[in-house]
Amino acid sequence: MLGEVLQWTYPADATLSHWFRAHPTLGGRDRGEVAEAVYDVLRHLRRYRQLAESGSGAASRRLAILGLAATVGPEFLEDGLDPDEREWLQRVSRIDTSSLPRAVRASMPEWLDERLGRLEDAESLMAALNRPAALDLRVNPLKMERDAALAALADGPAARYEPQPMPYSPWGIRVAGRPAVNRWPLFENGSLEVQDEGSQLLALLVAPRRGEMIIDFCAGAGGKTLLLGALMRSTGRLYAFDVSAARLARAKPRFARSGLSNVVPVAIDSENDARVKRLAGKAQRVLVDAPCSGIGTLRRNPDLKWRQHPEALSELTALQTRIFNSAARCVAPGGRLVYATCSLLAEENEAQVEQFLATHPDFVQLDAAEILKGRCPDLAVTGPNIQLRPDVHGTDGFFAAVLERRKAPAVGKASAVADSAESGEVPEESLVDADNVADAASVPTAKGSAEQ
Repeated sequence: MLGEVLQWTYPADATLSHWFRAHPTLGGRDRGEVAEAVYDVLRHLRRYRQLAESGSGAASRRLAILGLAATVGPEFLEDGLDPDEREWLQRVSRIDTSSLPRAVRASMPEWLDERLGRLEDAESLMAALNRPAALDLRVNPLKMERDAALAALADGPAARYEPQPMPYSPWGIRVAGRPAVNRWPLFENGSLEVQDEGSQLLALLVAPRRGEMIIDFCAGAGGKTLLLGALMRSTGRLYAFDVSAARLARAKPRFARSGLSNVVPVAIDSENDARVKRLAGKAQRVLVDAPCSGIGTLRRNPDLKWRQHPEALSELTALQTRIFNSAARCVAPGGRLVYATCSLLAEENEAQVEQFLATHPDFVQLDAAEILKGRCPDLAVTGPNIQLRPDVHGTDGFFAAVLERRKAPAVGKASAVADSAESGEVPEESLVDADNVADAASVPTAKGSAEQ
């Protein structure tokens, strides 16, 4: 398995899925042990490679031995190791890792060690990024309250996974282990979704209201779209934009399960798609969860630190700037724009916001920490931007900034358009052509979903 993953041809999760399909005789426990050991090697690859230099034989075998020893225990390997391998494993296990350079000890490539090293408590942050993340769930507020969901989970087989309310998100539930959530009745009926707590908090920054026009500019798999739609009580119009029609297609079962009827999935060609331009100045809220390096998600995607390169960051930041600027055009006067990434790097976060404000005098920045304070009084963050960290907040590394478009002077026709936008009414000419929408009719109404 490691031989395939370390080719870096595809993301680790995709490679694992393909490998498991090719080996259907493996039982569930075997699959779990293989996956856990592979991810352990990816988290600690640089340190393991240095330890493996002193051994003999195939390098991938030595890496596998280290991964399995860390996840299932060295005693599990006794019958499978020859005497030299046993002696080597015992020897490297006695090495004091604190004597290793930080980049080796934390298994970071040099470029990432240098960038993360600029942040406060860098050692703590890197250590947290190398620990597996808990499984975060979210109730669907359109269907269920969190207390009711916790009571239902505690009264069934899910109780052994110790479901607990999250410390910050009012909808979040955290569970231990890796249960097959997709088989739980609450998941099947749309009452529960999988979503990191940091991602859930973005909805509080967007603060959607009933009847508004809202755009999720980079909807992806639709997790944030689902929460926004539920908070709108399935009213108004919620556009889910993405350049990948395949991602939107995969999100449609989630939309159907949720009971939402106000979501319009739209596959766009680029951030400058004509369908985006038709919504200029029309949306009361726009969320831009921009494509990024994903460094904040290393707990879940440890292969990213080896597949990502600093040279690609300049391309990513250029794309983020274009998307940021395009999304801003859709914001109505007095409307809100939320820019977010799952990154910890300043060039993708603070630098983007500073550049945007310098070139868009019609926008002002709001204090994101103040916006969250009312709903998350225990969340330790300072504004105006929000930076969540796994070592401090127990979430993925999320960044967010909230901007507001200044209200235009109310004069003539401009006044009518502004009034219409603020009231939540959608001018007919602002709607996306039905022929160009990614089959919005296939999203069931709330009634249809309940009947299913």
